Amino acid sequence: MSHFNMLAFPAVVIPLTGLLKMDIAGVLAISFWMYLLFGITALPWGMVADRWKVQPLMLLFYLGSACSGLSTAMWINSPTGLTITLAALGFFSAIYHPTGVGLISKEINRVSLGMGYNGMFGSLGLAMAPLLTGIANWLWGPRIAYFLLGLLNILGVVLMIVFPLTQQPRSKKPASGDKKPNKMIMAFLILLVAMMLGGVEYRGASVILPVYLELKNPGIFQWLLSVIGGGLSKNLVATSIACLIYFIGILGQFVGGRMAERFEPKFCYLIFHATTIPAAFAMAIMLDLPLVFLALIYFFFLLGMQPIENTLIARMTPESLQHSAFGTKFVLTFGVGALAVKMVESIQSSIGIHMVFPAIGLVSMASVGTIGLLIWKTRNPVPEA
Repeated sequence: MSHFNMLAFPAVVIPLTGLLKMDIAGVLAISFWMYLLFGITALPWGMVADRWKVQPLMLLFYLGSACSGLSTAMWINSPTGLTITLAALGFFSAIYHPTGVGLISKEINRVSLGMGYNGMFGSLGLAMAPLLTGIANWLWGPRIAYFLLGLLNILGVVLMIVFPLTQQPRSKKPASGDKKPNKMIMAFLILLVAMMLGGVEYRGASVILPVYLELKNPGIFQWLLSVIGGGLSKNLVATSIACLIYFIGILGQFVGGRMAERFEPKFCYLIFHATTIPAAFAMAIMLDLPLVFLALIYFFFLLGMQPIENTLIARMTPESLQHSAFGTKFVLTFGVGALAVKMVESIQSSIGIHMVFPAIGLVSMASVGTIGLLIWKTRNPVPEA
């Protein structure tokens, strides 16, 4: 639900431009505080999770997100109201990643595979957000789309009460990897930079994807219209294609998790990031099916690198600090990554939407360089946790 909460908004950007009488850049700006708080509050939530039990934090995650989603539905006609309620949604949605991913790193023996499965369900949220939001918007409008989001989070509250989480006491493990503390600290700092750049890639690509598909797939829309007939909307077609792309991302998460188990995670991390670069640049000039094919490749590897990344964090940090370590990661990936919203807004308004993915490709090139530095700095392989 954490990813669902964040990815519902991109699916209603175009409908909100008509409802609020604003351009695309103005509507995107409304979401900035949501994405920023989703990132910068991850470390405080992680520090709380290192000291508290997970169950009450997860209840707060669902309850706060439910109230925020329902409030967004109520204030859907007000740009100011939307900014506030979406910011609250980002604040409460930030609880999950440092809490849940930290729990996996401490409670699961096969960490890489556990991260892969967690990423798969995260990608399921990514996939269902544009689909369900797009259908709700098509049938009833953006207000009902956020009302549905609130109800789904209420369902999460019910499930947490019926199936409470239990944590097993375990002996504390030191960080694995190079035994020289200073060297590992430097390596972790380099990894943080790579993750920060990856956050810009992820947020920039995910926030623009439904809009990009709606504007760049006229041939697909016209073909579907000729086959199915009237009643279709461009927004519904675009959000459905985005759903398909994120479903392929689920496979990417699984492949990434398995590769991190079988091979050295640092090299897998490099390969997955590098593969996104040509796809990002080519997406600027393609339309319709070639564009969709490139987007499938791009998001397969962009999402597939996440369990690899989480495996590296789990191996580089002591168990007692893993909630905080993951909180630090998500401050950088989602907090600094929120600046990608401003980047996309600026590029779209000044140059054109077609240049958004090439700009993200340049960020990916910086990521690859940073990961190369990480590999050089940790030339000794990181052993299994």
